Parts: sequence; C-alpha cells; structure tokens
Amino acid sequence: MSDEILGRLQASLGDRYQIQRELGRGGMATVFLATDIKHEREVAIKVLHPELSENLGVERFDREIKTVAKLQHPNILSLFDSGEADGLLYYVMPFIYGESLGDRLQREPMLPIDTAIGITLEVADALGYAHSLGIVHRDIKPDNIMLSGNHALVADFGIAKAISSIEGGAKLTEAGVAVGTPLYMSPEQAVGDPAGPTSDLYSLACVLYEMLAGAPPFTGANARQIMARHAMEQVPSLQVVRDTVPDEVEDAIMAAMAKVPADRPQTAAQFAEILGAQPGVTASRYSTMRVTAARRAARTGQMPLPEQPPAPPPKKKWLVPAIAGGIVVAALGGFGAWKLMGGGGTPAAALGGLDRHNVAVLYFDDLSPQKDLGYVADGLTEGLISALSSVQGLTLVSRGGVAPYRGGAVSRDSIARALRVGTLVMGSVEPENDSLRVTVRLLDDAGTEMDRATFKRSGKDLVALSDSLSEEAAILIRKRIGEAVQRVRTRAGTQNTDAWATYQRAVNARSRGDSLFKANDMAGFAREYSVADSFAALAESLDPKWTDPIVLRGTLNYWRSRRSTDDPGLTNKAIDAGLEQAERALAIDRNSAAALELRGNLNYWRYLIGLEPDRVKAKALFSSAQRDLEQATQLDPSLASAYAVLSHLYANHPDKTLVDVVLAATKALEKDAYLDNAEQVMRRLFDANYDLGQFSDADRWCSEGRRRFPASPRFAECELIIMTSKLKDPDPAAAWRIADTVVALTPDPVEQRYQRLYTRVLVAGVLARAGQRDSAQRVLKSVRPDPEADPASDLANTAAYIWLLAGDTTEALN
Repeated sequence: MSDEILGRLQASLGDRYQIQRELGRGGMATVFLATDIKHEREVAIKVLHPELSENLGVERFDREIKTVAKLQHPNILSLFDSGEADGLLYYVMPFIYGESLGDRLQREPMLPIDTAIGITLEVADALGYAHSLGIVHRDIKPDNIMLSGNHALVADFGIAKAISSIEGGAKLTEAGVAVGTPLYMSPEQAVGDPAGPTSDLYSLACVLYEMLAGAPPFTGANARQIMARHAMEQVPSLQVVRDTVPDEVEDAIMAAMAKVPADRPQTAAQFAEILGAQPGVTASRYSTMRVTAARRAARTGQMPLPEQPPAPPPKKKWLVPAIAGGIVVAALGGFGAWKLMGGGGTPAAALGGLDRHNVAVLYFDDLSPQKDLGYVADGLTEGLISALSSVQGLTLVSRGGVAPYRGGAVSRDSIARALRVGTLVMGSVEPENDSLRVTVRLLDDAGTEMDRATFKRSGKDLVALSDSLSEEAAILIRKRIGEAVQRVRTRAGTQNTDAWATYQRAVNARSRGDSLFKANDMAGFAREYSVADSFAALAESLDPKWTDPIVLRGTLNYWRSRRSTDDPGLTNKAIDAGLEQAERALAIDRNSAAALELRGNLNYWRYLIGLEPDRVKAKALFSSAQRDLEQATQLDPSLASAYAVLSHLYANHPDKTLVDVVLAATKALEKDAYLDNAEQVMRRLFDANYDLGQFSDADRWCSEGRRRFPASPRFAECELIIMTSKLKDPDPAAAWRIADTVVALTPDPVEQRYQRLYTRVLVAGVLARAGQRDSAQRVLKSVRPDPEADPASDLANTAAYIWLLAGDTTEALN
C-alpha cells in the first residue's frame, strides 16, 4: 500500500517534490521524506490514508488546514504546503533532525525534573497560543512532541483539526480513526463529547506525569479499561513513585487531570502558573525549586508485590490480569508511546555483550555541498542492507528499523542497544571531480570505530559503486566477526547415522501423539509420547554430544505439563524433568536457541499457572523466561514459536507496551504463518491493534482469522467488537446475529453461558453507538452475574465502559 501511495504521490507532485522514502506510518496517515526541489530542502509529507481522505473531502480538508496554517509559533511545527494529489490529501512540514519525545521515553523512561518541566512549559506555550485562536489539538501525546536541539515542537495540529471536523453520526466512522490516544485522553473525549482547551491540558498533564514517573497515570489491558480508569479513578500520587517531585508540579498535574473540565485550569497560562512559572520560562529556573525529599520519603514505602502470582491469562481480550495494583502498574510501567518502526525498549544483552553477528547499516551521510546526493546515499544504504541480508550467519536490521536513527541525533551506543546489534555500519558519500568518494566505517556496540575503508568510483556507474560498497563492507565485517562471511552456515548436528534415524522416529511418534491429543484420545497421546521419549533417549545415547534429542525430550515434558493441569503433581513433575533436560542441552551448547526456548517456555508456564507460591521466586521465573526467550530469538531469528510466546509474555509484562506485543506476534507469523497456535496469535494481533486504536489493522486480522478459522468463535466475536468502534457503522440487527453466531460456535456449556452474557454487553455497545441509549441500558440491565461462568466478575470491566457509552456514569461506577 505504501509503495502505491508513494507512486501516486510522486506522479502528482514530481514537479515540486522528489519523494525519497517512507518515514513511518500511523493510524491516520503515512509520512514520506521528500526534497523540496525549488527550495532545496528536506521536508516531511504527511499523506492521510485513502479511506480517511475519501471521508474527509478536499473542501473540508482545505478549509481546516488553512486555519491551522495560520499558526506561527516557535514551539509549533509549521505547515509549508497542503493539497490533494490523485485523490490523496496531504500536507508538508519541515523535516526535523531529532527524535520525538516518545522515542526519548523509550530510551530514558524517567526524565530529569528540570527537563520534563521545560518541555511541558514549551508545549503549554504552544497550546496557549493555539487555543487563543480557537484551535484545539485533540491528540497531545509523546509521539506528537518533537525534540529539536533543546526545544519542543508540537506536531500534527493539522491532522487532528482536520479529521475532527468530520461531522454528525458519521464522524470518523467509515475511516475507522479515533482522534486521541487512550493513555492521554480526557474523560469527555473518550465518550465522544466535544474536546476543548482543557482537554489538551489534561493530555499534557498525562505526558508530564509519564516523563516523571516512567509510565502514564492510567494503564490497562485494553483501551476500554484505560478510558474507564481515566473517567472514574483518582490519579495515583506522583510523589509516591518519585519523591523528589516538587509539590507544585504534582498540584499542577492533579488540577489539570480533574474529571470535570470546569474544575481544571482553563488556560495554558493558568496551568503553567500552578507549575510555578508562566509559559516560556526556561527549565533552568527549576533548578532552584524547593525539594523536600526527606519529608516525602516518609510517605513512601516499598511497592507492594501482588499477593500471589496472576492466574492464567483469560480467554477474553480485556481480562488479562494486572501484575500488581493501580499504583504499582503506574510506577513500574504499562503502555509506552507508539513507535512507528523498530523494536521494543532496552534490549537484553546476549552472553558476553551484544552479538556482533547482529548488524545495523545506518543511513549513509550526504556530504555534498548542495546536499544533492541524498538519493545516492540512501540507495547505497538500502542496497547494502539487502545484500548483507542474504548472508547466512548475519542478522540484519531492516530499513524500517534503522530509519528512525538517521540524522545523528541519537548516540551510536544507544542505537546499538535499541536495535540489539553488536556491529554498526556507517558511511558517507561525497563528490570528488567526476567521481564519488564513499567511506564505510565499522563500529562496535559501544560506538567505537573498529575499521574503515574509502574508495572512489565513477559517478556514472552507481551499480558498480553499490557492488564495491558490498565488497568493502564484507571485508570489514569479516575482520570484525573473525570468520568468513559466507552464504552457507553449517549447523551443528550429528554424523552418526543411527542416531539421526532414531531421532526421526522419535519425531514421528511425537507427531502421532499430537494428532491423538487433538482427537481427544488421551491414552493414545500418552502412549505415543512414551514411544517418542524412548526413541529420543536412544538417539541421545548414540550421540551424547548432540543436543536435538535432549531438547525433544524436554519438549515432550513441556507438552505433558500443558496437558495435565488437572493434576498439579504431574504438571510439576513434567516441568522439573523438562528443565533438567534443557539444562543438560545448554551444558553441551550454551548457545542452543532451541534449549533456551524450551527453558523459557517451561518457566513461563510454571509462572502462569501459579505453581510457585513464593512471590519473589514467581517474579524471578517470569524474568528468567523473558531472558531465555529473547536470547533464543536473538540466536535464531527464525524461531516463530518463541516470538509467539513472547507476544503473550509481553501482554502480561508491566514494562512492555502493546506495540511490543504487536511486534512479537507479527514476527511470529512472518516466520511461520502456519504456527500451531496461529489462531491465538492472530487474535492477539487483533486485540493489541484494537487497543492501540489501529482499528483498520485490527479489522484486517479479524477478517484473516475468520477466513482461516471459520469455526472459531474468536473471530466471530472480534467482528462484534469492531462494531463497537468507530470503524464500522453501528448495525444493531447485524450485532444480534453475530452474537448468536458466537454462542453457537462455542462448544463448552459453561463457556457458552459466558459468551451469551459477554456478547449481550457488546451488543449494548453497538446500540449505544447507534444512538439507542435506552435500549442499550435495558440490555445491560438484563445481564445478570453468573459466578460459575464468570467467577472473577471480569465482565464488569467491559460493562463499565459500555455504561459510559450508554450515558450512565453511576452504573459505570457501580
């Protein structure tokens, strides 16, 4: 889709802009890097997604953009141009050489107090100016605050203002885009009421809270829970999390996050005044603020751990249990800012440091006086990434992974840590008479230059130039890695023919056992697994140094533990046996990705089902499982099953985001679209994208799941969930039909009772969206508690949000 948009854009705007490449993609638009031909400058062109462009219309877009274009303020990212190109609506902004606040918070979750307040005051100054002209941003969040030098720039006034102008009941429905992000959204905005200046201040207070606490004030398992908490819960004390926060800062946050808009500061200037300064005051003014750390320390204590490990993750998307209570979740993590490209937060180090086989080729610098060789530098960079990606033994970060780091704003060692690479390749291109001089440099994960090479080629033969670059880079990497860069990597195995043949028989017996289990033949399953274990043990005895049979035996025990949960004694015994086998395999080969995955799976399963009563030990199991699974995927990036488990683990992790869940689940299906648990992974992708507000992506995964698994109630259910969003027009009649389908597809009688209650709650949400609030309330009142089907009263989370949609805050609180 992005290639198609790029082509249409270039064809229509080619006389004014040279479109270079995609910079990133969000729920509402795609951003491209381009060169303004007339002014010889780099710009960012933001193109609204086609469905949004169609819904908005050219006239309305032009009218709203013209209003926003009048904004002239040092802390607002200005608009250069806007218009329509082949049916696509776009606007042009400066290209900022820096990073967003969201990017920085991924690297540095807690900012210095002076820095956080300085950023807040600059954003407040920008908002105050816009509000004075009657313009409300509606989507203040870390990703919309750019950091350039020592200053903050507020971005995306244009898109938020324009799409918010879509009127009436069709507002954003067909486009499927929600204006605002649940983590930073005011209560009134969450239920669709008009958002005024105080809504922006509420969002800014949430951002300030996150900069100081390391996490937003309210998190949850999904968007509904988060928005319900914004509407109903008291803001957790920031000074409990960080006792050095001055009183006036906490007072300002609490005031701006009042539930009722009239109770908040009414202007940005009032908000800044409570902070202790008028907007525009520099951050250094706060270096002399009174800090009473000793007094505040008395208020705090050690963060409470949960009384017991969480129960196994439930089957419904919004029933994933929190690791700890509200304040602990706010203090320890939750959901961070959305990242358009790249991996999660700070990576786990491999044994002995970051793996030097993991390579990131950073975009080459254009050193020409007129900066007119950018396309050559980009082409060489992307060609080198492509060439090295085909080399077995190297793991290359994709173009999308390195794109956020162009421009040199982030230190090299930070890039290496963020991308989890032990080798960085950097370079530059510059003219020299009729030739081009290319310099390529190799750096380690500390950012230290290890080697470099320079060569010249004719500027007329870029293909030869690219080939030469690949050759020179390969020479440098050979030196760095200490082995030949080759296209064939031999994998340690066995040379014993009998051992190999016996192992294959074990594998076949395991496959038969799995088939019998799916057929509900537990006796046959147990018999074939015993046969498989015997063959694997024999293979191990024939070649004791070969780890594959040992890992297979551990895998058999892992699945025995998964399939014997009615007997905790048998489950524990199988886990212990599997862990012993994983340790034996790792004693032979400490870098066995399969053995690490096995150990991670076993520890994570023991944690999930609560077999470890000691809370400290249970937490250690969780951390150990994460380390093993992440290291396994680093050692063998093709391990789809490990990525699948990680996506589940991240969904239960206090310091991981929904973006981490999406990335891991997507990698799992990229590596193997037909995983045994592909159904669950696809549903996880639906859930995470839905909760991120990426409704179009959520709908795509729902449709793909329904196509591949037509008998699964999961994907009929997600069709109903999508109907409660703004992506689809509310259709109560269709909602009732889908609800009946979900119940009919659910075989278990107790689960069927739950689904009957759950789908009625969702239908009430569709009725509320259709404007039938009285009908929605009647349906909600008809849903009676069923302790057997819903022992933990999990339906209350969903029902609370639907009551808000139905206009009854009292029932939501109940």
